[in-house]
Amino acid sequence: MGLDVQRQGDVVVATWRDGENRLNPDTVGALDALARDIEQVEGPCAVVLTGEGKFFSNGLDLERFAGNRDELLATVSVFQQLLGRLFVLPAYTVAAINGHAFAGGAMLTCAFDYRVMRDDRGYWCLNEADIGLPLSAEMAAAVLGRLPQATALEAMLTARRYSATDALSAGIVDAVTSADRLVEVAVERAAEVAAKHRDVIAAHKRHAFGDVAARCGWPRRA
Repeated sequence: MGLDVQRQGDVVVATWRDGENRLNPDTVGALDALARDIEQVEGPCAVVLTGEGKFFSNGLDLERFAGNRDELLATVSVFQQLLGRLFVLPAYTVAAINGHAFAGGAMLTCAFDYRVMRDDRGYWCLNEADIGLPLSAEMAAAVLGRLPQATALEAMLTARRYSATDALSAGIVDAVTSADRLVEVAVERAAEVAAKHRDVIAAHKRHAFGDVAARCGWPRRA
């Protein structure tokens, strides 16, 4: 997986460089390892995740999973646990949505504390109603746990494609900006929070999203 991780002061910036940034055992594993590494960092720390080019993430790697249902189910299970882990990660997290965020990619953004989207290109979309793959209860918990209920239901039931402006109005993202400033704005936001007490941030995230994390299967059972 092409996950380029760099440190900008107190902010860890991870750039996902894997084409459409599909979710498969390799990519989910790399994102999970990033979360584990952040948990082990001592001192000030916040995280930015972005993609490269046209896609933030185009969801599950369905082409890879064709004819391999066991791998699909295993990946979905680990991905759901990753969502739960991110919801309560003991660090402030920012998704810099550089392009399309579809299906699992859209769900992934919901696990971040702050979402900023480029203003000129890309859609945020839960397209399961179009492709005939219903969200699991765990995935629905992640979406409903973050978004305004009316927005979550519209997204889940209609497969609407939200532009950056639409996503901002609907409460899916917190800010929009130009493509050339996307990562800069995300890092600035992350840096504002990075030096705050992480144990307090962690406690507050558990208060707000502990139930969502548990429904997603995090922490993992032995």
